[in-house]
Amino acid sequence: MIPRHQLPRIGSLPSGGRDAISDVADVTVGHCTLDMGDVQTGVTVVRPRSANLFLDRVPAAAVVLNGFGKSVGLMQVEELGVLETPIALTNTFSVTAVATAQIEQCIDANPECGRSLPTVNPLVFECNDGYLNDIQRMAVSGRHYLQAFEQASVAIAEGSVGAGRGMSCFGLKGGIGTASRRVTAGSAEHTIGALVLANFGRLPQLIMAGQTLGSALLAAAGQPPPTGPERGSVIMIIATDAPLDARQLRRLALRAGAGLARTGSVFGHGSGDIALAFSTAYTVPLQPDRPMPAVAMLHEALLDPLFQAVADSTEQAIVHALWQATAVTGRDGHHRSALADLLPDWPPASRQPARPSDPDRR
Repeated sequence: MIPRHQLPRIGSLPSGGRDAISDVADVTVGHCTLDMGDVQTGVTVVRPRSANLFLDRVPAAAVVLNGFGKSVGLMQVEELGVLETPIALTNTFSVTAVATAQIEQCIDANPECGRSLPTVNPLVFECNDGYLNDIQRMAVSGRHYLQAFEQASVAIAEGSVGAGRGMSCFGLKGGIGTASRRVTAGSAEHTIGALVLANFGRLPQLIMAGQTLGSALLAAAGQPPPTGPERGSVIMIIATDAPLDARQLRRLALRAGAGLARTGSVFGHGSGDIALAFSTAYTVPLQPDRPMPAVAMLHEALLDPLFQAVADSTEQAIVHALWQATAVTGRDGHHRSALADLLPDWPPASRQPARPSDPDRR
């Protein structure tokens, strides 16, 4: 695995101390990885702030760039503009098992959920890992969701882990990637963090930090040019500490598509490309007898630096997912090579831009 400081660097904005979504305060990520022969899959959980998201929700919004997906919970996020469970990522056929686990978890913490209190809106995103994983086994269960939830921390593993274990990206091994950027908007500094589940793209279209790599990688992998359409997907999660409402967060989520497009994706017919953005700046209470927060939202005219940070951190997260992934052999001997194995000497040192200094890096 190549050290992150040697990987291609996107843009000129400084990163947070970890260059990860966990640079946004009170955001943690956990994985549960299933690596058992034909079973190559898992669960990844993103936990925003709030000890009990059902009672104290965080503002959020989602954008569907291409809707070939089977996620759960998006309709209510669009309607109410809040998250009331952690964000779970898994494979397509495991969405219902993970959603059930989220519901049961909420009931355990809030016994009146669905009785004197409203029902809970579970939120589960998916990509199809069926090339490497025997998806028909439906090996993911509720306990795997709970393991990922309990293991969440600020230190985030990338590549072939958690929900990313069986994912492919540009015909290579894909998976989990994360990154962050820091910006000044008006007189305040804010952090943008991105986490991606990368399972998309056709190899001839791959662009890495502005460099077209598809032809070289086809030769290195000994692969003929693909002939079929793109059938992959990508889930992009954006977190920020900036005080934004759901409408503004939707605008941020949309800019994740700019970072995705820079890598060579065209949001193909069969792809499920979804971005969700949330803010940790405040919470929204469930109960009407509790006061709504009095928060001064960031002015609309100050959002451009955040838009750039979303695009750059999303692209960087995809770069990290590709370079940090390790090769996997799974169902019926299907294999995905790792980018780092095919191009161990790329990029040359002369092409690696200097990493912007950040006095708060730790």
